[in-house]
Amino acid sequence: MTRIVARLPNESEGYRKIRQELLEAEIALREQTIVLAALRRELPLDTEVADYVFERGPADLDRDEPIEQVRLSDLFVGPGKPLIVYHFMYGQAQIMPCPMCAMWLDGFNGIVRHITQRANLAVVAAAPIQQLRAYARHRGWSNLPLLSSASSTFKTDLQTQTAEGDQRPAISVFSKADDGTVRHFYTGEPTLDEKTWGGLDQYCPVWNLFDLTPVGRGDWNPQLEYH
Repeated sequence: MTRIVARLPNESEGYRKIRQELLEAEIALREQTIVLAALRRELPLDTEVADYVFERGPADLDRDEPIEQVRLSDLFVGPGKPLIVYHFMYGQAQIMPCPMCAMWLDGFNGIVRHITQRANLAVVAAAPIQQLRAYARHRGWSNLPLLSSASSTFKTDLQTQTAEGDQRPAISVFSKADDGTVRHFYTGEPTLDEKTWGGLDQYCPVWNLFDLTPVGRGDWNPQLEYH
C-alpha cells in the first residue's frame, strides 16, 4: 500500500493528486536503484589490471615534498576495502580543470572520512603532481588523496584519455585479490550511450537538489569560479 504523504494546510486537491503520483514514481525509482546495485555487485572480479605507478605528495597539502611513486596496489588500505578512483579531467590536452569534475571533487573532499569507512578513495589526474596539488590548494581539497598519472598508461588503458591527450571523466572501482593482484570491478561514465547523458548524476547532489525545485536544473552547468 502506497504511503500517503502528510497533508499541508490549504493544500489543493490538484496538488494532492500529483504529489501521490510523484510518490509512487519515487518508490519505483528507489526499487529500480536497488535492483541496479544488486546487478552491479554480480560483476565478476576476473579482470586483472596492471599495477600502475603514480606520483603523489605528502598528506599535508601545504607541503610539496617529498614526491613519491606509489603503485595501484598500494592504495588499498584496510582488509577487504575496495578502491574508488575518480578520473579528474585535468592535464595533457585539458589545460584547465574540468568545472564539473571540480564541483564533484568539492563534494568528495567533504565526505572522504565517511567513504573511507567502507572503501578507499583516490583522485587521478594526468596533470603533473605539483600542478595538481597547486590547484587542489586553490580549491581547498585538503582531504583528497591526489595522484598523477602523467607517466603512466592508466588513463589511456581505462579509456579516460585519448592518444591526443583529451580527458574524459569517469569513476572506476577496483578490488585487490588474495594473491595481491588488482582486479577491475566497474567503470561508469556520464554518457551512457550516444543519446543518454547523466550516467553519473545520481552521485552528485547539486543537480539532484535542483531537481527538487520548481525551476529544475534547466541548462545550468558549474563554473570554475562564480562572480
